[in-house]
Amino acid sequence: MIPPQEASVRRREIEDKLKQEEETLSFIRDSLEKSDQLTKNMVSILSSFESRLMKLENSIIPVHKQTENLQRLQENVEKTLSCLDHVISYYHVASDTEKIIREGPTGRLEEYLGCMAKIQKAVEYFQDNNPDSPELNRVKFLFERGKESLESEFRSLMTRHSKVVSPVLILDLIGGEDDMEAQDDMTLEHLSESVLHDVIRISRWLVEYGRNQDFMNVYYQIRSSQLDRSIKGLKEHFRKSSSSSGVPYSPAIPNKRKDTPTKKPVKRPGTIRKAQNLLKQYSQHGLDGKKGGSNLIPLEGRDDMLDMEIDAYIHCVSAFVKLAQSEYQLLTDIIPEHHQKKTFDSLIQDALDGLMMEGENIVSVARKAIIRHDYSAVLTVFPILRHLKQTKPEFDQVLQGTAASTKNKLPGLITSMETTGAKALEDFADNIKNDPDKEYNMPKDGTVHELTSNAILFLQQLLDFQETAGAMLASQETSSSATSYNSEFSKRLLSTYICKVLGNLQLNLLSKSKVYEDPALRAIFLHNNYNYILKSLEKSELIHLVAVTQKTAERSYREHIEQQIQTYQRSWLKVTEYISEKNLPIFQPGVKLRDKERQMIKERFKGFNDGLEELCKIQKAWAIPDTEQRDKIRQAQKTIVKENYGAFLHRYASVPFTKNPEKYIKYRVEQVADMIERLFDTSA
Repeated sequence: MIPPQEASVRRREIEDKLKQEEETLSFIRDSLEKSDQLTKNMVSILSSFESRLMKLENSIIPVHKQTENLQRLQENVEKTLSCLDHVISYYHVASDTEKIIREGPTGRLEEYLGCMAKIQKAVEYFQDNNPDSPELNRVKFLFERGKESLESEFRSLMTRHSKVVSPVLILDLIGGEDDMEAQDDMTLEHLSESVLHDVIRISRWLVEYGRNQDFMNVYYQIRSSQLDRSIKGLKEHFRKSSSSSGVPYSPAIPNKRKDTPTKKPVKRPGTIRKAQNLLKQYSQHGLDGKKGGSNLIPLEGRDDMLDMEIDAYIHCVSAFVKLAQSEYQLLTDIIPEHHQKKTFDSLIQDALDGLMMEGENIVSVARKAIIRHDYSAVLTVFPILRHLKQTKPEFDQVLQGTAASTKNKLPGLITSMETTGAKALEDFADNIKNDPDKEYNMPKDGTVHELTSNAILFLQQLLDFQETAGAMLASQETSSSATSYNSEFSKRLLSTYICKVLGNLQLNLLSKSKVYEDPALRAIFLHNNYNYILKSLEKSELIHLVAVTQKTAERSYREHIEQQIQTYQRSWLKVTEYISEKNLPIFQPGVKLRDKERQMIKERFKGFNDGLEELCKIQKAWAIPDTEQRDKIRQAQKTIVKENYGAFLHRYASVPFTKNPEKYIKYRVEQVADMIERLFDTSA
């Protein structure tokens, strides 16, 4: 059982808790009542708000619709006003731009083009919306006038700023072609940057808006004239420089500007002048420099002026290539792409035709000279042809895209030169063979004939143009091998040709030698010519070219030379036969000679003396220009005569065959040797 005290405490706790719960319940009831009251109040407020919103909506929506309509009307009015302003602006374009159009684009191109754009838009508007408006005619007139002014400005800019390229700059440009760094710095500035910008802007406007291509004709005509004048100026520079100083290159220029590069020596194209100098040298001197070949006459037509013309033409060809390349670079910036090739083709025609015409004139002169048998003229063709063939790849590249007739001009000239050159070579060989035996033209002293010297000097020039000459000969070949010839084939053709010329020359010399009645002089003549040919072949290295097809040529000439020496030595037999032991009287010392024996000894002495004097007198006037050969022949003859005369004199000098020994024993052995030593010496 729970104690009473604890039960009392327990009851009080329960009563307290119950009381708290009742208080809580009472609070909840009060709260619920208040919540219900608030809910009712809120519902009443919301119902009132809904009612007011409905009233407000019914009032605002009509106002909103009216406002929206008013805004739309305002926008339409603004658009209409804007359109009216735009349309009205077209009616003011003519008056706003007329002054600028009338004054032209010079000095204000961008502003001018802006005015032209406005005028163009006005034209388009009136054409689309009011084609009968008088304003259309007015803006059309302004547009055409503005276009004409732009065309005139284009022409004016090109005319005023297109300058002839100076010969000095052209020569620098050509001279720097082997120096890549120099070449990079040698770009020509035909137009300044500002002028080029204006020209490009005008050309693009004319193409895009002006629908006009006439300016392209203006462009090529002006640039064509400058190109042609630049090349002609270079040629004139050569002519003036050559006449004043003999040096046809750009002069030294003090205080050079930045656009004037340092001049480098321009390479000479060939060795044409060498032929003239050698011919003059051999016409005055023999092979060793002694006076001898006085009958040699230089080939006609070889002078400094001709060299200048050749140099000028060759440099003009190179100048054309470089200037044409530069012109094409300029043209690509100004002319529309699909018109560039045609315009460039027209631009270069005058300069190219001038070069081709001059080349054909050179060919024509060579042909006429060949008819006159003046084969020196063909030497002008060699360096030019070689340069044209070397330059052809660059030519083809520059002319790429031009008309076929333009591309074929250079190959046509090359073919013409090759044909003419081949004709000259063949005619020259035939002329060497058929040169007539003119007695008055034969050297009286038996020295080298002018035909020989001219033939050799002509052949020597072929050394400097081996490929060119070989190509000339190959161009006339009809065999299949000629169509694909290489350098070796060309070399063999040239070797065959040279051997043919030498063979013809030898045959002609043999024929000419018959003019001499004296066999000894005939031998001296052939000896001199054969020796001249051999020495010339060796000195000029022609012998190596000959050896390509004729290995024994050198040995053959030496044999011919030795044969003629032996023939000459036989001329002394009529002298030495008097003192030979054959048929000499045999006598015993101390035995008196009979009259017949004394007479025989006298005749032998007299015959020797007369023959020696006669031969020395005759042969003294003959010439052997080659010192080595002259000394060799003299020495051989001295040895033979001294040996025979010494023995004869030893045998009969002390024999009493006459009372006047000084009458018959006129010469000592040393005197005879001295007389022979003076042979072939016209100055003695």
